[in-house]
Amino acid sequence: MRIEDVMVLAPVIPVLVIDEVAHAVPLGRALVAGGLPVLEITLRTPVAMACLERMVGEIEGAVVGAGTVLTPSARQACADVGAKFCVSPGLIAGEHDDGPVPLLPGIATATELMAGLNAGFSRFKLFPANVVGGVEALKAFASPFQQAKFCPTGGINAKNAPDYLALPNVACVGGSWVAPPDAVKAGDWDRITALAREAAGLARPGA
Repeated sequence: MRIEDVMVLAPVIPVLVIDEVAHAVPLGRALVAGGLPVLEITLRTPVAMACLERMVGEIEGAVVGAGTVLTPSARQACADVGAKFCVSPGLIAGEHDDGPVPLLPGIATATELMAGLNAGFSRFKLFPANVVGGVEALKAFASPFQQAKFCPTGGINAKNAPDYLALPNVACVGGSWVAPPDAVKAGDWDRITALAREAAGLARPGA
């Protein structure tokens, strides 16, 4: 599976920060039940790798990947436990499109985008989208970088996601609003499934 194949599976990729291993599988199942099969488990907590491994093995229909991947060794470690893709907030020095698992690198500027293209990438995470120009930045990138498509992440929510998804160079968006921390903590999986279902229904001409 290539990263472009992952990006067209759903309009929203949930960006998940999981603090307890016990929450991992029911959270993932709730999101998949709502129509969001692509799950990005960020490597920001001590239990993240354990959560990633469990979700890979126990959630039918999920395409589980890792986020906040900062080094080549982290990319390899995620591949070793079965991650289908990795996401980085920036360009990882020396990493290319061909690797142990597909990588979605982050960019914030035209210079970074050019470096990513030269490394063989054509799909990118715009991050942090709300800080580096958001919709207007993506509109500006469209003409000089026609081969690039994006998954903007950072400050995306239910209200502004449609503005991003309306752009032809946006394949999907990344966001955490579909898994609110209070709902996860309370085990309110029905609420999370409902939020996922709403997000899965968003249109995306750029897919």
